[in-house]
Amino acid sequence: MADRSTPALKLTDVSKAFGGLSAVDRVSLVVGAGERRVIIGPNGAGKTTLFSLISGEQPLTDGRIELFGRDVTRLPPHRRAALGLARTYQITNLFPKLTVLANCLLAVQGLASSKLHLHRPMERYTDHFARARSVLDAVGLRDREGDEVRTLSHGEQRQLEIGLAMAGSPRLLLLDEPTAGLAPAESQLMTALLKRLDPEITILMIEHDMDVAFEVTDRVTVLHYGRVVADGYASEVKANPLVQEIYLGAE
Repeated sequence: MADRSTPALKLTDVSKAFGGLSAVDRVSLVVGAGERRVIIGPNGAGKTTLFSLISGEQPLTDGRIELFGRDVTRLPPHRRAALGLARTYQITNLFPKLTVLANCLLAVQGLASSKLHLHRPMERYTDHFARARSVLDAVGLRDREGDEVRTLSHGEQRQLEIGLAMAGSPRLLLLDEPTAGLAPAESQLMTALLKRLDPEITILMIEHDMDVAFEVTDRVTVLHYGRVVADGYASEVKANPLVQEIYLGAE
């Protein structure tokens, strides 16, 4: 069970500069345990850069990041993953010539001590197979486990990517535009999948589709030129004149 008294994620004046360009500018944010929150903003607002800072793939220029009450500002990505952080990307990051099950097994093994046991056949890790198949069930791909990933539709590959992120039983899941490139029907399936995820898992999501964003999440944070310009419940953000002007297309 999530400890609701300790935030899953706390950002304090987080900044990232590339030369003279401030991609992320003093972002402060608190995401409660079990919360669903979406980050929106126009292209170039700094959303994906912020995710890379949270996951540890890029170093901060300034500020502090805490996961579940622990300062992880200087920790590398694998240490943050071990604390329960997982993320997906705008572009699918899969092994197309391996089967769906093999991809999921690699994800399960990645955070297990068995990854260091190089001479033991994978088939002997029955718990890994059970976990992988449980994850595939959760994302609706159990019947495709023997198929190569390259034969899946784009929507199914997105589903699998969510499954890979879930394989390590994360406590905080970062989703970078999970419906990007999906047809309307696929987007509806993805929305339903996201709503079925374990409510104990904290979700922070970047999403361009406002219908998806407001249906899946509780709170909305708006970035513009690397800064937080609005934060609150969906109804509050929708009514914000600045948000309507810079993002939602108000006249």
